[in-house]
Amino acid sequence: MLLELTRWLAHDIRAFNVFNYITLRAVLATLTALSISFIVGPVMIRKLTEYKVGQAVRDDGPQTHLVKAGTPTMGGALILTSIAISTLLWADLTNRYVWVVLIVTLGFGLIGWVDDWRKVVHRNPKGLSAKEKYFWQSLIGFGVALVLYYTATLPVHTTLIFPFFKYLTWSMGAWFIVLTYLVIVGSSNAVNLTDGLDGLAIMPTVLVAGALAIFSYLAGHALFSKYLGIPYVPGAGELAVFCTAMAGAGLGFLWFNAYPAQVFMGDVGALALGAALGVVAVIVRQEIALFIMGGLFVAETLSVAAQVSYFRYTKWRYGAGRRIFLMAPLHHHFEQKGWKETQVVVRFWIITMMLVLLGLSTLKLR
Repeated sequence: MLLELTRWLAHDIRAFNVFNYITLRAVLATLTALSISFIVGPVMIRKLTEYKVGQAVRDDGPQTHLVKAGTPTMGGALILTSIAISTLLWADLTNRYVWVVLIVTLGFGLIGWVDDWRKVVHRNPKGLSAKEKYFWQSLIGFGVALVLYYTATLPVHTTLIFPFFKYLTWSMGAWFIVLTYLVIVGSSNAVNLTDGLDGLAIMPTVLVAGALAIFSYLAGHALFSKYLGIPYVPGAGELAVFCTAMAGAGLGFLWFNAYPAQVFMGDVGALALGAALGVVAVIVRQEIALFIMGGLFVAETLSVAAQVSYFRYTKWRYGAGRRIFLMAPLHHHFEQKGWKETQVVVRFWIITMMLVLLGLSTLKLR
């Protein structure tokens, strides 16, 4: 929106040509998202409190979390608002990838909104049933996968790239649709499972989004992508603006979500952010790099899958269910071992920072 205005002004004032640079607009998108969060955040929290949109705490969760009951939730709407406005202001709206990621993000956010609404209005901690949630997630996931597959302009756009191996690739063909669906839906649910402690999910999301901004910029630059040996995806550079807007919105939300949290993001935020990371990684052909950088999200998801599977197996085999972890997801396990909530959060942040740096190293270590 503002890009078109600056391009029009540049006909008379050459200084406005500077806004054609993605790097500048990425910085401005970050600052815009942060500013929106700081301005709208207190108002939104106050309104959520007035309408008694409070968190319903799981009855099978840690007892120390009972004090969190009633804390305003659905704060993810603040994140999505900041991302959408910042992206619409600073991104090139003629770029189809910008609209793809926005539609996916807001679509998954809508699913989360309905889920949170049921939790709040009906006081049901389970919200949407698993079948309902997966149906709508699958609908969006497969839809976007089909769009990206049938609009791919080069074979490399549907080729799986293996980090650390310069010439190891897999031309997936129609399997690209399956992988895209799994990455988008999987990352969405992985972030949602991680969102269980104050600030735990949002900071890793910010870090991974920042790294994906770098990948997007490089993938969209013909010279840089050739030099680094990564797929050249024309137009992908604009996703750097979206990713930095997500990072800025996440940092703004963390201001209110840091321990002790004034507001929770809820499924409206967690499902949307996870899907956003997934679809960007697919477009820039860095699915495995996302798996590495989002290792925390992966570990949280695997801990739940392992816990449930082992419990069911031992119940069938021995007549009594047994557990691998004291409690799942993984962050609850460490809480049960005696770690304070802030210790779990900060230590998981540090781990994510290391994984993000490892993911970025794949740009050169080949």
